[in-house]
Amino acid sequence: MSSPPTRVAILGATGSIGTQALAVVRELQRVGHPLEVVALAGGRNVEPLASATAEFGVRWVGVAGPEEADRLRNLVSRTLHIVHGPAGLAYLAALPEVDLVLNAVVGAVGLVPTLAALGAGKRVALANKESLVIGGELVRRACRAADQIIPVDSEHAALFQILQGSNAREVGRVWITASGGPFRDRPPAALAVVTPAEALAHPVWAMGRRISVDSATVANKAFEVIEAHHLFALPWDRIGVLVHPQARVHALVEFSDGTVLAQLAPPDMRIPIAAALAYPGRCPFPSEQLALSGLNLSFEELLPGRYPAFDVVLEAGKGGGTAPAVANAADEVLVEAFLRGAIPFTAIAEGITAVCAEHVPSPVGTVADVWAADNWARERARAFVAERGRGV
Repeated sequence: MSSPPTRVAILGATGSIGTQALAVVRELQRVGHPLEVVALAGGRNVEPLASATAEFGVRWVGVAGPEEADRLRNLVSRTLHIVHGPAGLAYLAALPEVDLVLNAVVGAVGLVPTLAALGAGKRVALANKESLVIGGELVRRACRAADQIIPVDSEHAALFQILQGSNAREVGRVWITASGGPFRDRPPAALAVVTPAEALAHPVWAMGRRISVDSATVANKAFEVIEAHHLFALPWDRIGVLVHPQARVHALVEFSDGTVLAQLAPPDMRIPIAAALAYPGRCPFPSEQLALSGLNLSFEELLPGRYPAFDVVLEAGKGGGTAPAVANAADEVLVEAFLRGAIPFTAIAEGITAVCAEHVPSPVGTVADVWAADNWARERARAFVAERGRGV
């Protein structure tokens, strides 16, 4: 007798990870893996969302607001249950008919459905890094099982696979890798004049706009260290970062007996997405096969001070409480300002540093504490842009 399908909600379905997740679902369904998409959320991107609801026979849909809900109704020929806003995301994440929530929402709003899904006992395939960066303490308290969160970030998916079945006392140190981004070989003095187009041209990965810029500043890697700290309950001094330009090794774990295990895969986000959707098993997936013959791999540690955005974000993570929420919100505002030409590239790190220096961290007891810090940081970051910016 065949097993019932895993019923999936994909939040952020029209973004980079979400569209790749839908491609993965198509392929897994094609090879007979039992998956059913019952809910989708897509913010303001109504047209592709309408197409996906028709293709997958989705019954529940989330959008940004009432206007998008009306546009969606005009595009579909059947009755849908449409919700909107952060409350709508939380509602979809906790639906009784959902088993697995793939959270690919971009930004701090992704914390809301993560907590809703965990509270409802759902398994969460987590691609929204902000959930752990700004609300890691809340997320850890909400988890009911070690495998209730399946990480989708390539580095954390790699660590998750390596650490399966390991005793925490046997783990000496873990390493996540960084390509170094598009400016790895560019001298720091030359970075003030780089353009948004250059920052978005990642040498390996195809990603969304904010994460591409965060990879260029290497702030993204500090966010990933914060994620690893919360996901795997590891102390800060046991999480390291290696610059690995080839982007074939995604994480390594040093064990107490001197063994080092590494996870290798092509730089294809569909691989960790498929692993999360098929967990606890594996399912054949037609990705590029890693050519081991002739494969040259190199690693080096991040140079202290080379990436100031990395340093300040990691320091905020270590500070805990509301500090990482402040760093994340400031980064989000500053990256958007850089992309529209309002500030130079180097002002992203300068702005995060300035905003974090003004902030006095406080404990996080509720989501309201996170939002208060987030809102404060956005206001201060906008003020920095106004003072530092050169105009649109």
